[in-house]
Amino acid sequence: MVEQHAVINVGDAIPELQLPPVTRTTLALFAGASGDHNPIHIDIDFARKAGMPDVFAHGMLGMAWLGRLLTAWVPQSQLRTWSVRFLGITHLGDRMTCSGSVVEVFEEDGERRAKLEIKACNQDGDVKIAGDAVVALP
Repeated sequence: MVEQHAVINVGDAIPELQLPPVTRTTLALFAGASGDHNPIHIDIDFARKAGMPDVFAHGMLGMAWLGRLLTAWVPQSQLRTWSVRFLGITHLGDRMTCSGSVVEVFEEDGERRAKLEIKACNQDGDVKIAGDAVVALP
């Protein structure tokens, strides 16, 4: 977590979140937790009929990982905005790393805030999700 009165500068990186490889169990657990039981994510036969080689991760699972990245750095109550773009499919076996950096520090509504660029990449450096967030700083 960011400490009270920490000096935050443009260009600073926030601590990365490295995740274990995506497995079928990961997808099944996320489907149960989120209520998103779309068969393209959990049924290999359905995925193959749709032209995919196998099931793949829910886009919102990747967004959840980015949420974990942000809330490991600041409490959830300090999150002001957050948006993402889905850029690629996260496949079984992908080892995802979520990262972010400060692109702006400013004052708004009486708060010191930081705008962050965030992304989730696989082990090959392919960006699967990119976005930005604004957080209130302590």
